[in-house]
Amino acid sequence: MKALIIYESLFGNTEKVAEAIADGLRESYEVTVADVAGMPRASGVDLLVVGGPTHAFGMTRPATRRQAGQQGDVRPGAVTAGLREYFDSAPSLHGVPAAAFDTKVNKPLLPGSAARAAQRRLRGLGCRILMPAEHFLVTGTPGPLAPGEEDRARRWGAGLAAVAATGKHRV
Repeated sequence: MKALIIYESLFGNTEKVAEAIADGLRESYEVTVADVAGMPRASGVDLLVVGGPTHAFGMTRPATRRQAGQQGDVRPGAVTAGLREYFDSAPSLHGVPAAAFDTKVNKPLLPGSAARAAQRRLRGLGCRILMPAEHFLVTGTPGPLAPGEEDRARRWGAGLAAVAATGKHRV
């Protein structure tokens, strides 16, 4: 069984979450973790997981990525493409089991979610959503991850594998 995790990460926090989710999936899947900038193809996968940072209440845009670059050291090439551009060029993924996650600043009642927007886009491409969109917290825009979030991401990945194995979904 093959799983593909596609992530967008400006400061490296979402990448850390993606790697932790991969660790949680590895007992059940052969996992590939790919930066969205490479525009990886999702053909032939048994599970697709996508994740990115929440910026300006949703998925990043070119302007919000440039703006983030002014707030700290962004990863090389991170401002070139994001999940939004990936979805705009993605083929139909009819029936592919999928899930979405994001990283968000740890502030109660802060609206918006890249993960919920990504989940809607996955559904629009024909994916079968297995679990509700999940949020992993960062302490500020450039991070770091809040304490315990990498462990929580590993557990979420293992839970996702368990849900996928049942063939049932929670959404």
